[in-house]
Amino acid sequence: MGVDTPAFDDAHRQRAISPGLALAALALGGFAIGTTEFAAMGLLPQIAAGMDVSEPRAGWLISAYALGVVIGAPVLAGLGARLPRKTMLIALMIAFAIGNFLSVVAPTFPLLFASRFLAGLPHGAYFGIAALVAAGMVDPLKRARAVSMVMLGLSIANVVGVPLATWMGQHLGWRSAFLVVAAIGAATATAVMVLVPFAPAQPGASLRRELGSLRSAQVWLTLAAAMVGFGGVFAVYAYIAPTVTALSGLTEAAVPLILLTFGLGMVTGNILGGRLADRTVLGTLIGGITAMAAMLFLFSVLVHGTVTVFIGVYLVSTTCSLLFPAVQMRLMHFAREGKSLASSLIHSAFNIANALGAWIGGAVIAAGWGYTAPAIVGGLLAVLGIGVVLASVVLERRQGGVQAGGFEPEVVAEIVPTH
Repeated sequence: MGVDTPAFDDAHRQRAISPGLALAALALGGFAIGTTEFAAMGLLPQIAAGMDVSEPRAGWLISAYALGVVIGAPVLAGLGARLPRKTMLIALMIAFAIGNFLSVVAPTFPLLFASRFLAGLPHGAYFGIAALVAAGMVDPLKRARAVSMVMLGLSIANVVGVPLATWMGQHLGWRSAFLVVAAIGAATATAVMVLVPFAPAQPGASLRRELGSLRSAQVWLTLAAAMVGFGGVFAVYAYIAPTVTALSGLTEAAVPLILLTFGLGMVTGNILGGRLADRTVLGTLIGGITAMAAMLFLFSVLVHGTVTVFIGVYLVSTTCSLLFPAVQMRLMHFAREGKSLASSLIHSAFNIANALGAWIGGAVIAAGWGYTAPAIVGGLLAVLGIGVVLASVVLERRQGGVQAGGFEPEVVAEIVPTH
């Protein structure tokens, strides 16, 4: 059992002078992306007032960014398949910085809408390609941890970047938040240029070969599991503020602490998920999504206490985040010759999950089922995600790959083989 065309080989393995600094440079891009994505949600009142539009209309800006992610991930990863991966990362961060700077200077709401769409385009492609580059800089049995370190920037953004950008937007004007993000994006491009070793394109890479990954049923099943399973978490997260204030006895002043707790859970989950996935990808995927379903159901109980609600938020966030390295590694394996595209598509899947979860959560609340309903429905979605993963395993075993998707230590090395 092998991979026909590995992501890297000995001739193209990247060697960083300091892998830690190189991973930090890649994570800095995740920090910038996470800050701009989530800070916009907290600044909607200020943006609405500044653009002289209603808050619901200002909310279109969040949809514009998400649409950019969904479209940009496959398109940019596919079109840039022939370029060296380091070059792609630098170009994507420059484009990201420009998109956010255009948000700073946009004079009208339609132009601001367009700038948010442009800022979202590099999001998924950056994370997908950065994951592949990170995997090529470390020992074969530490690749999931390297992938998790790239995503750690996104998690830290929820702890530090988003609160800070929100505070700046409230006190210095909402445009200042996007200006800082643009500066971080430019700094990331510079850091990648200096610290990340040369990472060539996969030999023979082309848009056609990247699209070939979409012929794999396992790629689609992994993406479906992510969309359905993570949709359950977003059903809760989208309405976390009204939920905790209505059921926990907390005031609106405590909502930032709840969001901080969610961010801390993301940090924990990313670190833990990388270590677990380096032991077994499939075990982490099945165990993690099962734990996530259980925590969503438990959250519907814990949300009724002023202390236990923090525990519930932390557990939901942790179990959700520990899944990401396993999902990413499984996609990288089954994509074969189209790793850049498949690795980027997971971020399109997450944004679809965001939209799906927010819609379902809003629907059950509007139906009068109460604020605990999103957690219960979210748990059911996660259970459905377990079913999709198990279907993937059954298909894999029928095709003869009994351990392939499991990625036990000796199999992980085949993603980036050593000869």
